[in-house]
Amino acid sequence: MTAQIIAVANQKGGCGKSTISMMLAGTLGRRGHRVMVVDADAQGTATQYAASAPEEQPFPAAVSGLAAAGNKIHREIRKFVEDYDFIVVDCPPAVDAVTPQSALLVADLALVPIVPSPADLWAAVGTRQLIERIAGVNETIRARLLVNMAQPRTRLAAAVMGQVEQFGIPVLRTRLHSRTAYRQAMALGVLPQDLGPEAKPAALEAEALADEVLKALAEAPALEAVHG
Repeated sequence: MTAQIIAVANQKGGCGKSTISMMLAGTLGRRGHRVMVVDADAQGTATQYAASAPEEQPFPAAVSGLAAAGNKIHREIRKFVEDYDFIVVDCPPAVDAVTPQSALLVADLALVPIVPSPADLWAAVGTRQLIERIAGVNETIRARLLVNMAQPRTRLAAAVMGQVEQFGIPVLRTRLHSRTAYRQAMALGVLPQDLGPEAKPAALEAEALADEVLKALAEAPALEAVHG
Protein backbone atom coordinates (compact mmCIF):
# COMPACT_ATOMS: atom_id res chain seq x y z
CA MET A 1 0.00 0.00 0.00
CA THR A 2 1.10 3.58 -0.59
CA ALA A 3 1.92 5.36 2.65
CA GLN A 4 -0.55 7.79 4.13
CA ILE A 5 1.19 10.99 5.14
CA ILE A 6 0.47 12.88 8.36
CA ALA A 7 2.03 16.33 8.75
CA VAL A 8 2.18 17.54 12.35
CA ALA A 9 2.30 21.29 11.94
CA ASN A 10 1.81 24.53 13.81
CA GLN A 11 3.60 27.83 13.38
CA LYS A 12 4.09 28.16 17.14
CA GLY A 13 6.89 26.38 18.92
CA GLY A 14 6.37 24.64 22.23
CA CYS A 15 3.06 22.99 21.34
CA GLY A 16 4.47 19.46 21.43
CA LYS A 17 4.82 18.62 17.73
CA SER A 18 7.84 16.34 18.13
CA THR A 19 6.45 14.46 21.12
CA ILE A 20 3.14 13.95 19.34
CA SER A 21 4.83 12.88 16.10
CA MET A 22 6.92 10.26 17.85
CA MET A 23 4.14 9.01 20.10
CA LEU A 24 1.75 8.64 17.16
CA ALA A 25 4.34 6.99 14.93
CA GLY A 26 5.54 4.68 17.68
CA THR A 27 2.01 3.63 18.59
CA LEU A 28 1.20 2.82 14.96
CA GLY A 29 4.49 0.97 14.64
CA ARG A 30 3.81 -1.04 17.76
CA ARG A 31 0.53 -2.14 16.14
CA GLY A 32 2.47 -3.74 13.30
CA HIS A 33 2.41 -0.96 10.73
CA ARG A 34 5.50 0.13 8.81
CA VAL A 35 6.05 3.71 9.95
CA MET A 36 8.64 6.40 9.28
CA VAL A 37 9.01 9.77 10.97
CA VAL A 38 10.40 12.53 8.79
CA ASP A 39 12.29 14.85 11.12
CA ALA A 40 11.84 18.10 9.19
CA ASP A 41 12.92 20.35 12.05
CA ALA A 42 16.56 21.45 12.12
CA GLN A 43 16.54 21.04 15.92
CA GLY A 44 16.36 17.28 15.34
CA THR A 45 14.22 16.50 18.38
CA ALA A 46 12.57 13.46 16.80
CA THR A 47 15.96 12.09 15.80
CA GLN A 48 17.29 12.54 19.34
CA TYR A 49 14.15 10.90 20.75
CA ALA A 50 14.71 7.74 18.69
CA ALA A 51 18.44 7.73 19.45
CA SER A 52 17.64 7.60 23.17
CA ALA A 53 15.90 4.22 22.80
CA PRO A 54 17.65 1.29 24.49
CA GLU A 55 19.54 -1.08 22.20
CA GLU A 56 17.39 -4.02 23.25
CA GLN A 57 14.21 -2.12 22.39
CA PRO A 58 14.68 0.09 19.31
CA PHE A 59 12.05 2.74 18.70
CA PRO A 60 9.19 1.11 16.74
CA ALA A 61 9.36 3.55 13.80
CA ALA A 62 12.17 4.60 11.51
CA VAL A 63 13.32 8.22 11.71
CA SER A 64 14.85 10.12 8.81
CA GLY A 65 16.28 13.63 9.17
CA LEU A 66 15.25 15.60 6.09
CA ALA A 67 15.28 19.18 7.37
CA ALA A 68 17.91 20.14 4.80
CA ALA A 69 15.48 19.35 1.97
CA GLY A 70 13.57 22.57 2.69
CA ASN A 71 11.04 23.38 0.00
CA LYS A 72 11.82 20.09 -1.76
CA ILE A 73 10.84 17.92 1.19
CA HIS A 74 7.64 16.79 -0.54
CA ARG A 75 9.80 15.24 -3.26
CA GLU A 76 11.94 13.45 -0.68
CA ILE A 77 8.86 12.13 1.12
CA ARG A 78 7.49 10.68 -2.12
CA LYS A 79 10.59 8.50 -2.42
CA PHE A 80 9.46 6.52 0.64
CA VAL A 81 5.73 6.10 0.04
CA GLU A 82 6.03 2.55 -1.30
CA ASP A 83 8.14 1.41 1.66
CA TYR A 84 5.86 2.42 4.54
CA ASP A 85 2.23 2.34 5.59
CA PHE A 86 2.41 5.72 7.35
CA ILE A 87 4.81 8.64 7.18
CA VAL A 88 4.61 11.18 10.00
CA VAL A 89 6.25 14.53 9.29
CA ASP A 90 7.45 16.52 12.30
CA CYS A 91 7.33 20.04 10.84
CA PRO A 92 9.35 23.00 12.15
CA PRO A 93 7.57 26.07 13.56
CA ALA A 94 7.01 29.28 11.54
CA VAL A 95 4.14 29.32 9.09
CA ASP A 96 6.21 31.25 6.54
CA ALA A 97 8.92 28.57 6.51
CA VAL A 98 9.10 26.63 3.26
CA THR A 99 9.32 23.20 4.87
CA PRO A 100 5.77 22.98 6.36
CA GLN A 101 4.34 24.30 3.11
CA SER A 102 6.20 21.65 1.14
CA ALA A 103 5.19 18.84 3.51
CA LEU A 104 1.53 19.82 3.38
CA LEU A 105 1.55 19.54 -0.41
CA VAL A 106 1.69 15.75 -0.08
CA ALA A 107 -0.05 15.27 3.28
CA ASP A 108 -3.25 13.29 3.63
CA LEU A 109 -3.79 14.75 7.09
CA ALA A 110 -2.60 17.96 8.72
CA LEU A 111 -2.55 17.41 12.48
CA VAL A 112 -2.37 20.74 14.29
CA PRO A 113 -1.46 20.52 18.00
CA ILE A 114 -2.71 23.45 20.02
CA VAL A 115 -2.20 24.37 23.65
CA PRO A 116 -5.48 25.73 25.07
CA SER A 117 -4.39 29.30 25.68
CA PRO A 118 -5.42 32.53 23.93
CA ALA A 119 -1.91 33.21 22.59
CA ASP A 120 -1.60 29.74 21.11
CA LEU A 121 -5.04 29.95 19.55
CA TRP A 122 -4.22 33.31 17.95
CA ALA A 123 -0.93 31.95 16.63
CA ALA A 124 -2.66 28.92 15.10
CA VAL A 125 -4.68 31.16 12.78
CA GLY A 126 -1.67 31.37 10.47
CA THR A 127 -1.48 27.59 10.30
CA ARG A 128 -5.17 27.37 9.42
CA GLN A 129 -4.70 29.93 6.68
CA LEU A 130 -1.73 27.98 5.31
CA ILE A 131 -3.78 24.78 5.18
CA GLU A 132 -6.56 26.67 3.41
CA ARG A 133 -4.09 27.84 0.75
CA ILE A 134 -2.54 24.38 0.38
CA ALA A 135 -6.01 22.84 -0.03
CA GLY A 136 -6.27 24.71 -3.31
CA VAL A 137 -3.47 22.49 -4.62
CA ASN A 138 -3.73 19.40 -2.42
CA GLU A 139 -7.47 18.93 -2.68
CA THR A 140 -7.58 15.72 -0.64
CA ILE A 141 -5.89 17.08 2.49
CA ARG A 142 -7.81 16.76 5.75
CA ALA A 143 -7.08 18.79 8.88
CA ARG A 144 -7.66 18.14 12.57
CA LEU A 145 -6.89 20.13 15.70
CA LEU A 146 -5.38 18.24 18.63
CA VAL A 147 -5.60 19.82 22.07
CA ASN A 148 -2.30 19.23 23.87
CA MET A 149 -1.14 20.00 27.42
CA ALA A 150 -4.77 20.31 28.47
CA GLN A 151 -5.50 21.35 32.04
CA PRO A 152 -9.15 20.57 32.71
CA ARG A 153 -11.42 22.09 35.28
CA THR A 154 -10.04 25.60 34.96
CA ARG A 155 -12.09 28.63 33.93
CA LEU A 156 -9.52 29.66 31.30
CA ALA A 157 -9.41 26.19 29.73
CA ALA A 158 -13.20 26.13 29.46
CA ALA A 159 -13.28 29.54 27.81
CA VAL A 160 -10.54 28.71 25.33
CA MET A 161 -12.06 25.33 24.46
CA GLY A 162 -15.20 27.14 23.42
CA GLN A 163 -13.10 29.15 20.95
CA VAL A 164 -11.25 26.04 19.76
CA GLU A 165 -14.53 24.39 18.79
CA GLN A 166 -15.31 27.39 16.56
CA PHE A 167 -11.82 27.60 15.04
CA GLY A 168 -12.73 26.27 11.61
CA ILE A 169 -10.87 22.95 11.77
CA PRO A 170 -12.50 19.83 13.28
CA VAL A 171 -11.21 19.05 16.76
CA LEU A 172 -10.23 15.54 17.80
CA ARG A 173 -12.09 14.21 20.83
CA THR A 174 -8.82 12.96 22.27
CA ARG A 175 -7.14 15.42 24.62
CA LEU A 176 -3.50 15.08 25.61
CA HIS A 177 -2.99 16.38 29.13
CA SER A 178 0.11 17.82 30.72
CA ARG A 179 1.76 14.66 32.07
CA THR A 180 5.23 13.79 33.30
CA ALA A 181 4.98 10.47 31.44
CA TYR A 182 5.34 12.19 28.07
CA ARG A 183 8.60 13.88 29.08
CA GLN A 184 9.86 10.68 30.67
CA ALA A 185 9.09 8.66 27.54
CA MET A 186 11.03 11.13 25.40
CA ALA A 187 14.04 11.04 27.71
CA LEU A 188 14.13 7.23 27.58
CA GLY A 189 13.31 6.88 23.87
CA VAL A 190 10.20 4.81 24.55
CA LEU A 191 6.41 5.21 24.48
CA PRO A 192 4.18 6.02 27.45
CA GLN A 193 2.82 2.50 26.99
CA ASP A 194 6.22 1.19 28.12
CA LEU A 195 6.33 3.03 31.44
CA GLY A 196 4.11 0.85 33.56
CA PRO A 197 0.89 1.40 35.54
CA GLU A 198 1.72 4.94 36.66
CA ALA A 199 1.77 6.07 33.02
CA LYS A 200 -1.54 4.39 32.12
CA PRO A 201 -3.45 7.67 31.55
CA ALA A 202 -0.81 8.82 29.05
CA ALA A 203 -0.75 5.39 27.42
CA LEU A 204 -4.53 5.46 26.96
CA GLU A 205 -4.30 8.93 25.42
CA ALA A 206 -1.63 7.73 22.98
CA GLU A 207 -3.78 4.81 21.87
CA ALA A 208 -6.86 7.01 21.56
CA LEU A 209 -4.94 9.48 19.41
CA ALA A 210 -3.82 6.72 17.05
CA ASP A 211 -7.40 5.45 16.80
CA GLU A 212 -8.75 8.89 15.91
CA VAL A 213 -6.01 9.59 13.37
CA LEU A 214 -6.76 6.31 11.61
CA LYS A 215 -10.44 7.18 11.59
CA ALA A 216 -9.74 10.63 10.12
CA LEU A 217 -7.58 9.10 7.39
CA ALA A 218 -10.35 6.65 6.52
CA GLU A 219 -12.94 9.40 6.09
CA ALA A 220 -13.55 11.10 2.77
CA PRO A 221 -11.81 14.48 2.61
CA ALA A 222 -14.07 17.29 3.76
CA LEU A 223 -12.55 20.46 2.41
CA GLU A 224 -15.40 22.60 3.65
CA ALA A 225 -14.19 21.83 7.17
CA VAL A 226 -10.77 23.18 6.26
CA HIS A 227 -12.05 26.23 4.46
CA GLY A 228 -14.45 26.82 7.38
